[in-house]
Amino acid sequence: MLHSVYPAFVRGRGAVGLLILRLVVGAAFVLHGWGKIGSPGGMTAWMPAGAPVPGFLQAAAALSEFGGGALLILGLLTPVAAFFLACTMIVAIGTYHLPAGHPFVNLTGGPSYELAAGYLAAVLALLLAGPGKLSLDALLFDRRSARPGPAPVQDTYRP
Repeated sequence: MLHSVYPAFVRGRGAVGLLILRLVVGAAFVLHGWGKIGSPGGMTAWMPAGAPVPGFLQAAAALSEFGGGALLILGLLTPVAAFFLACTMIVAIGTYHLPAGHPFVNLTGGPSYELAAGYLAAVLALLLAGPGKLSLDALLFDRRSARPGPAPVQDTYRP
C-alpha cells in the first residue's frame, strides 16, 4: 500500500530541490494559515459574511494551510498534506478568483489568482514527485532504507 503512495524517493540533487520547494512553500502556507487561525474573530472570520464557503470549510482551509505547511516543512505525510493543500487552492481559485473575474496575472497590481495557481502547481509537484529522500517520510517509509536485503555473496575463490 505505501509503495503506491511512495513509489521511490528522489535522491541526490533532486532531493535537495524538493527540500527547498517544501521549505519555501511550507513556510508560506504556515504563515497564511497562521493569519487565519489567529484571526480575532476565529478561524471563520477571515472570509466575508456572504462567502459561498460554509464556516466549517473555512476552518478546514485554515487548518489545512497551517498544518499542511508544517507537514511539508518536515516532509511528513507529504502526499496527504499536498492533497489537502491542492484542494484548498482549487477551492480558492474556483470560488473566489474566477467568479470575481480576476485574471491569472494582473499587470496593474490588482487581484489575480497567480499566487494560488503557483501554490497549486507546487503542491501538485510534491504530490506527484514525493517529498524526496531528505524528508521524514523517507526516513519512516523508504523500504530500501528499512530492509537492506541480503548481503551480496563475495567470491573468495581465485584460481
